[in-house]
Amino acid sequence: QVQLVESGGGLVQAGGSLRLSCAASGRTLSHLGVGWFRQAPGKEREFVVAISWSGDTTYYADSVKGRFTISRDNAKNTVYLQMNSLKPEDTAVYYCTTDNSPFRAIAAMIVPESWGQGTQVTVSS
Repeated sequence: QVQLVESGGGLVQAGGSLRLSCAASGRTLSHLGVGWFRQAPGKEREFVVAISWSGDTTYYADSVKGRFTISRDNAKNTVYLQMNSLKPEDTAVYYCTTDNSPFRAIAAMIVPESWGQGTQVTVSS
C-alpha cells in the first residue's frame, strides 16, 4: 500500500502563492491517478483537482480553475499543487489521495483510496 506525505502548507496573505507536494513511498505513483481534496473547519472534505496516471488529463473544481495547477514528477514519485492568487476561502487542510485503480485514463473518474495526513493552508485577508 502506498504511503502519502503532504508538505508545503503554511500561512500566506490573500493573493499569495504556495506549492504543495505529495510524496509517495511504498509503491510507485507512476501508474496511479492522484487527487487533491481539502477540508475547511466545520465543512465536508471537497474535491480540488486530479491528474491521471500519465499526466495527460486533469480535472479541476470550478472554484480553483485558473488559479491552481496540478503536476507530477513520476521520477520523484511526487505530485505537486501550485496554488496562486490564494483567497481566504482556500483556507483548509489539503489532502492528497491515490486512485484505487491503476492506469485510469480520465482524471475526473478517480476513486480515492490511500490518503495522506494533510497539510494546513491558511490564507489571511
